[in-house]
Amino acid sequence: MKVVVCYKCVPNSESIEVSKNRTLDMSNAQWEIGEYDLRAVEEGFLITKNHGGELIALTVAGEIADNSKMRKAILSRGPQEMFAVKDMALENADAIATASALKAAIEKIGGVDFVLCGEGSGDIYAQRVGVILGGMLGWNTLNAVCEINVDGNALKVKRMLEDGIEEYEVSLPAVLMVSSSINKPHIPTMRAIMGAGKKPSTIWCSEDVGVSIDSTTETISVLAPETTERKQLVLEGNSDQVLDEFVSHIKKAL
Repeated sequence: MKVVVCYKCVPNSESIEVSKNRTLDMSNAQWEIGEYDLRAVEEGFLITKNHGGELIALTVAGEIADNSKMRKAILSRGPQEMFAVKDMALENADAIATASALKAAIEKIGGVDFVLCGEGSGDIYAQRVGVILGGMLGWNTLNAVCEINVDGNALKVKRMLEDGIEEYEVSLPAVLMVSSSINKPHIPTMRAIMGAGKKPSTIWCSEDVGVSIDSTTETISVLAPETTERKQLVLEGNSDQVLDEFVSHIKKAL
């Protein structure tokens, strides 16, 4: 069984600086694998560990695509090999362009049984790329997956909804987007981190996989929320009186 897990490198939110004009300064940002993608990587690792097969990591990005620290970060978590499509146009690509690049890479890798994605990226969290990718590939596609069990040449999958859990038997090939509740990612050991540097990695350009990166949407601006001063209201009195006054302030604020 060949499993591809898609991931995205995102800036650590605590290392992003906000300028006076509310724009975001990423110049000193520390990069990491998206927290939701880590669940997909962990699930792929567990599946291939328990049932055999090959786990391949795949990303499409700009300059960060072949960052050595990020390569070790992903390969230390279980994948045997890592592929990336590097194109500066992918730094600000929309969901359709991103899914197109992933599709082209998956088809070039070949022989893939199913693809795992996080439920959303750790930065934008639009929750669209995985669904669009499944549609482009023409494969069975499910999101909000909270449990995966291998059953021969099919997968038994549980999908978490607001009012219950659905159960499916999914024939392969398939694209699954896992929820954040599916597992708890393990912390790589020092031995795994050291060994990650010896694992193979392949960096393609968009021409290598035969795809043109053309975003159909344009981001006009990304601004941090406006800051407001704290009201510093202190409510005193009996509990009922304070509660009523508190609710009144909340309603005014909304």
